[in-house]
Amino acid sequence: MSTYILMTKNGAIEFIKSQIAAFGSTCIDYLTVILLTEYLGIWYIYSNIVGAGLGAISNFFLGRKWTFKADQGSISKQGFRYALVSIGSLLLNTSGLYVLTEWTQLHYILSKIIVGLVVAVGFNYLLQKHFVFKKPAVK
Repeated sequence: MSTYILMTKNGAIEFIKSQIAAFGSTCIDYLTVILLTEYLGIWYIYSNIVGAGLGAISNFFLGRKWTFKADQGSISKQGFRYALVSIGSLLLNTSGLYVLTEWTQLHYILSKIIVGLVVAVGFNYLLQKHFVFKKPAVK
């Protein structure tokens, strides 16, 4: 069913909007990580946690208002579900970042890009669409 949704015009537009919102939030995340790591000397794992938090906050509000147009739903319920997804995303991103950086000696930024792309499409988008900002079933 998910594949079909992406093939419709509305599904494709929603997916593109989600990727634009994710890109903006990712910019906040990455800029935070680079600033904290490169200029303030904070360990990249700690910087990643702060950056992910700031990116998640911006992405939640973009998803609620613009991407999924779900601003009629309960913000507290959506916020709680989004927090659960964000924690999962943070764990996947941070562990993937650590593994790629430490085990393969890739630069942390390249590791972050690779892991971030996989998690964004394969985890975040699907859970935001079907769990966080899900539309009520039509009867």
